[in-house]
Amino acid sequence: MKVDIEDVLFWMDAIRNSEDRYRTLESFWKGQVRSKVWLVESLEKYVTEPSSIVIHGGWNGVLASLLFNSNIPINKIYSYDIDENCEEVASTVNKRQEIEGRFRAITGDITMQLYRADIVINTICEHLTQDEYDRWLKLTPEDALVVLQSNNFTMCEEHVRCANSLEDFIEQSGIEVIHAEEVEHFKYTRYMIIGKRFV
Repeated sequence: MKVDIEDVLFWMDAIRNSEDRYRTLESFWKGQVRSKVWLVESLEKYVTEPSSIVIHGGWNGVLASLLFNSNIPINKIYSYDIDENCEEVASTVNKRQEIEGRFRAITGDITMQLYRADIVINTICEHLTQDEYDRWLKLTPEDALVVLQSNNFTMCEEHVRCANSLEDFIEQSGIEVIHAEEVEHFKYTRYMIIGKRFV
């Protein structure tokens, strides 16, 4: 994947201007970026029409930026995160697309949001209890392509519902799976599934 140098420069602005630079830099750790590139490259196989995308747990907007730099035809990306500090950082990371009207960062609880989208991405499944996840899933559009990621990294206090295996993650997720994969990282295994929710 090639990233436009103009976007990289905005990434640097986001880090430099952040009130918590270390927390912002976490978005660019090798494992974080590799997991997002893996998601983008897998999703490219399933998307041929211009699409609107909603990212839940969009954090500092790095996934959105990588999606904009992919071969996926994108109309607009909405990036939701419950942390209000992420909105300004994500807006800076995706400044070019925000200026074009193709990106918006939103502070909000993903288990309470009604929306329309062609593609729904949730890379923070391990941060949601099963009840929170089930509430979130019911709000996803019936015809949307759903992309989910989780992991087995139980040493993080913020991870309240890790999966023990890819099969365990599929069982937790309650969607009709068309693609399932896992990738080994140094400290954990990352799981990803793509599919449609059961109606």
